[in-house]
Formats: sequence, structure tokens, C-alpha cells
Amino acid sequence: MTRRQHFVIILILGTLTTISPFSIDMYLPGFPAIAKDLHTSIAQVQLSLTAYLVGIAVGQLIYGPLLDRFGRKLPLYAGLFLYLVASIGCALTTSIETLILMRLLQALGGCVGLVAAQALVRDLFPISEIAQVMSLLTLVLAVSPMIAPTVGSYTTVAWGWHSIFLILAVITVFILVGVHFALPNGKAPDDSLSLRPAAVLGNFFMVLKQPQFLTYALVSGTATSASFAYISGSPDVFINLYRMSEQQYGWLFSALAVALIAPTQMNRFLLKRFTSEQIIYVTLLYQCAVGLLMVLGTWAGWFGQYGLIVMLFLFLCGQGLTGPNSTALSLAPFSRHAGSAAALMGSFRMAFGAVVSGLVSVLHNHTAIPMVGVMCGCALSGLVALLIGRRVIQGENHQKTIGAVSEATL
Repeated sequence: MTRRQHFVIILILGTLTTISPFSIDMYLPGFPAIAKDLHTSIAQVQLSLTAYLVGIAVGQLIYGPLLDRFGRKLPLYAGLFLYLVASIGCALTTSIETLILMRLLQALGGCVGLVAAQALVRDLFPISEIAQVMSLLTLVLAVSPMIAPTVGSYTTVAWGWHSIFLILAVITVFILVGVHFALPNGKAPDDSLSLRPAAVLGNFFMVLKQPQFLTYALVSGTATSASFAYISGSPDVFINLYRMSEQQYGWLFSALAVALIAPTQMNRFLLKRFTSEQIIYVTLLYQCAVGLLMVLGTWAGWFGQYGLIVMLFLFLCGQGLTGPNSTALSLAPFSRHAGSAAALMGSFRMAFGAVVSGLVSVLHNHTAIPMVGVMCGCALSGLVALLIGRRVIQGENHQKTIGAVSEATL
């Protein structure tokens, strides 16, 4: 693989992973306008985000087996086309109920990019390079929060929130062209894999029985879902509570996205000296400490608008380290069932994200406490999952060692 091919592949895979973040981040500044236009509340508009996350969680479980059975390209085409149609539906909606439904369908289509990109990384790159490639993908992923909210805020002011979804549809057309002409096919279709429910569930169960996968999928799902609490709660906190304009909020969201980019690139250098396991453990300890201080300071009134922004920046720095390392460790044990493994891991992440965003909506009390409290809870849950999971992995490895010694003795 030449350097140019390597760059093009990373770029296309990165754009596939940004479909969902763009779909989430770009319309956040439009929340107040959507609520006003559809004669509903901010809390109801937040449910359209929850619906999107539910669609991603469910859709990935569908695409995982399809990607293993039919190869990577065919399911990609189908999912991206559904996303394109649903985006146009979102643009034409006139009620919050229809918007929630269209967002669900949009997620069911767009989530194919998340699963396929991760499966293709496992197909096209050696295991030793997966964590570094994931870091590069996260860099592309991290750029979207810098661009999307700013574009969304100015688009909302200039042409109305409906135009946001038309822009997403146009972007999808360009991604389809890139996938067709420049992306390698990856793993070939496997006719031996059955799509019968019993067989599909059996494959998922086989993946779940792998302690390393389950541990780091849960760590990824719980810890990284903190960003969804921030995404769901920040429009209300900064636009309604602190009276920012849509444009100011867009720039703030872009600035905080830097907290994801710098650690992501630092991860590539950290991996030369430390293992992914070590990086995740230290990062979660750091996030728990920052999260507890953020909750205490918000409750006690220590932070104003700018103090809260600083604490959010410090907390979000950990997201850029936990995500790529936990993803690499989750996928490492698999080759044939990489699609199913990527689907399960992504489903865990988005299912937790849906619960978290819904929880922020339910706990809404016109303060920042629900947002920062849930964010802190995510980091603490991730640390607990890591500590328990590591003991299970060590126990299994110990049993395998004993079994190997016994067989050698016999």
C-alpha cells in the first residue's frame, strides 16, 4: 500500500465515521429554532437526538452480520442511500413527531459508516497498527465538532434549520462517490455465514464470550458516552442558561472540540512507550478526578460560564485517549467476525449514549448539574468496568496457562 493510498483510505474511512457526528453536532445550534418552529420544547427536541442514538445502537447490530455475509461495499451502499432519503425527510418535516421518526431512520442508515469503517480497519491493516489507525480516524472524527456546529449555526440563521439536513444529504452523495471509486473492498463476502436469527445471535454470543471484547466494549460504551451528555445538555446550558447566541455556541462547541484532537494525536506517541491498557487506566482516573471536581464546583457555585468551559475542556481531553485504545483492544481478538464485533461495540457505545442523553433530558432542571453529573457518572462507570474486566481477563489467562501446562505434562 503506497502512502497516497494509505492517506486516501484513511480519509474515506474517516468521512464514514463522521456521518453520525455531523448528523448530531450540526443541528445542535438549531435546537431553539426547531422548538419554536415546531411549537414544542427544548426537552422534546432533545428526544430527536435520543431517537438518533437509539437508531445507531439498533442499526449497528443489523449491519454487523450483513457486512460479514455480503462484504463491506453492498451494505454500505444500502445504508448510505437510506440516510440520504431520511435526511431529505428531516428537511421537509413540519412536526416534532415526524422529525423524531426521520431522525431514527436517518440513524438506521448512517450508522453503517461506523461499523464498516472499523471492520475495514481490521481488514486492511495489521493488528499492530490498529490503535494508531484508530487515532487517525479519531482525528478526522474530532474535526467534525469544530466544523459542524459553526456551519449549523450560520446555516440556521441564514436559511433556517431545515437547510442543515439538505447539506447533510449533499455530503452523503460525495461520500457515496468516494466509497465507490476509491475504497478497497476489504473482506470478501462469506457465503458460509448464515443470516438466520439463530446463527446471527450465535455469532454475537461468541463475540460476547470473549472477555477482552466485553471488557473494553463496556469501558468504551460507558466512558465515551460522557460526550453524549455534553452534546445533549450543552445547547440548553449555554444558549438558554448563559444566553449565548447560536453563532457563539457554534464557536464554543468548535473550541471544545480541540480537547479531542490534541490527545488523539498524542496517543500515537504514547503508544510507543505505553500499552493501550495502561493509557486507558490512567485516563479514566484523570477523568474521574476532573468530573468529581466539575460536579462539586457546579453545585457549589464556584464556576461561572467560563469556569465551566475550562472544566469541560479538561474533562473532554480524556475522550480522545479512551476511544481509540478501547476500540483497538475490543477488535484485536477477531478477524472473521470483525463486522459483528464492531457492530456490538458500536451498539454498546450508542446504547449508552442514548440512555445518557435521555437521562440528561429527564433530569433537566434549568441548571448545568444534570449535564456535568451524568458526565462524571460515565467516567466512574468506565473505571469500574475496567477494574472488574481486567480481573476477569487475568483469571482466564491464568486458566489457559494452567491448561497448557497440564497438556504439556501429559
